Order: sequence, then C-alpha cells, then structure tokens
Amino acid sequence: MPAAARLPGGEAGGVPDPGHTPAGSGIEGSTTADDDAPGGRARDAALDTAPTGVFEALGDPVRRRLLELLVPGEQPAGSLVAALQVRVRITQPAVSQHLKVLREAGLVRVRAEGTRRLYAVDDAGTAAAQAWLARFEDTFAQPLDALATELARGRRERRRAAGTSGAGEHDSAAPTA
Repeated sequence: MPAAARLPGGEAGGVPDPGHTPAGSGIEGSTTADDDAPGGRARDAALDTAPTGVFEALGDPVRRRLLELLVPGEQPAGSLVAALQVRVRITQPAVSQHLKVLREAGLVRVRAEGTRRLYAVDDAGTAAAQAWLARFEDTFAQPLDALATELARGRRERRRAAGTSGAGEHDSAAPTA
C-alpha cells in the first residue's frame, strides 16, 4: 500500500488497523506502566463479566458491518470483501484480519470448502452477548413506563383544558396527580 494511503496510527484508507491501539488509551492491547494500578487492565478484567472480547470486537464499524452482511447466511470471504469495498476502501487482508477478530470473539464461525472459506454468524456468541445485555432491560423499562404515564397524563390534561373531555370517557379510571 502506498505511504500516502496510510494514515497515522496504522490506519489504511480510513479503516483502523485491527491490531493497533493508541498507547495509553486504556484499551486492551495497549501497554502502560500502570496496567495493574487502579483503573488498569487488572481491575477492568475483574469487573468485566461480558463475553470475552465481544464488545471490543463490535466497537469497530467495519466488524459491525461484516456481522450485518452475515445475518442472511453463510458467505464466502470474497463476497464479504466485495460488499465492504462498495462502501469503504479496504483490502482483502484487512477484511481477513477483521474476520479473525470476530472469530476469536466468538461472533463468527468459519468453514472450509475446498480453497474457499465460508463465514457465518455464530449463534452461541451472539446469544452470550444478548444474555449479558438482557440484564439491563429492566433498567430501561421502569423509566420508560414512567414516561408513558406522564405522556398520558399530559394528553388527558390538554383534553380537559380544551374542554373536549366528556363525562363518559375512560379518563377517570387512570390515576391522577
């Protein structure tokens, strides 16, 4: 690849090098003198209960796009490269590196068929990520329920203020403030 096409930080054509992490960024793969200090990798590993590497792998837009391309079903590496090249300037080796990261994270599986490699979404990996995220569903449910109640209350008050609320409407069954 020509030097002009390489960007700072190991990026080629605007696509981050999957193995590159800025020094001192606190992202796995970087090394700093205080990795074992508070806030370092040792503490992060103890706190991380998510499936290993799944969310790090999904942090890259190219990898998310690869996963999206695999949703309909198994595809050869060549068609994945071609589909990505329509949207982004990326080489086949770079796509292979991204697929390797997705495989190591358990999100994608590969099957050899002669000289071709066929990739597919690994349901076990995505299920593990979904299970981890499911813990947060209830966290969002209560505030959204409260928002729905407040919106209904506001609509009821606007109708009453406009004088369109009749005595036979079911508004009286709803709680009031």
